[in-house]
Amino acid sequence: MVASQVACQYDFPNSNADLEAKKDLSAHDLVSPGRKWLVVNFRQMAVTDSQTEHVSEIEAALLDAELFMKYQAPERAIKRLKTALEMNGRSIKLRERLREICAANKQTEEAARHCLSLASIYIEREDFDTAHDRLLEAKQLDDRINIAKGLEAIRRARRPDLKPTPAAEANFERKHFTLAGDLSAISVFDAIQVIENARLNGVLTLSGSDHEGQVKFNDGRIVDASCGGESGDLGFQRVVEITNGTFEFQKSSEQFPTRIQALSNTNLILDTLRMLDERKQ
Repeated sequence: MVASQVACQYDFPNSNADLEAKKDLSAHDLVSPGRKWLVVNFRQMAVTDSQTEHVSEIEAALLDAELFMKYQAPERAIKRLKTALEMNGRSIKLRERLREICAANKQTEEAARHCLSLASIYIEREDFDTAHDRLLEAKQLDDRINIAKGLEAIRRARRPDLKPTPAAEANFERKHFTLAGDLSAISVFDAIQVIENARLNGVLTLSGSDHEGQVKFNDGRIVDASCGGESGDLGFQRVVEITNGTFEFQKSSEQFPTRIQALSNTNLILDTLRMLDERKQ
């Protein structure tokens, strides 16, 4: 209701086609696909009709969204950007602006979903640092969201040598475990997410083909790890490299000494993946 009243008061343009278009005849020509203008310097490049329509629709939507935001109509800005996104689903500009507006207007679930989509696009483009940021932001916006798939995608992209392989035969020695599985089907990140959400105390044991590792949790937070003769942060780095075999989690009534200091499990994992990549290089 508020948005519609504001729109009526200020008579928002439906697109930037309603704005005055100017052209510099000395250096540019104007291309008009339908109702939108795009200024193109033909001395530098040639633009097809489809490319022009694609670029002009994204720019038009961004401009319209800025006008809506200027007049305090975020719902209309979001709707305009979503409409453009339906035809340009891989546009980073559209998704980034949607993420910003949704987050600023307390639509945290929507903002978190766009963060996940952006992380996927950035991973494909091998922009891992930005992908890290978007995954971390998604978790901060909505703690319930599962970012394990994104973390696994980053691990595979950064370290293709750590490709998961099925366990020859699942052999669970412990009889009273809370959680167990095959690491080729359920990544260590999925297991950590479950333990974190349930706020459990206990030990996650990973049994790989080469070595065994353990991660200790207090109320779902990682506080220590050991693997390959290393402990603490170095031990956790070795644990993350285990991609085959099985895992088991056993609850504990006691808490463990804290040897790993991190703002969150997500921060720890992302920092560890970054260090693994640097060490590999």
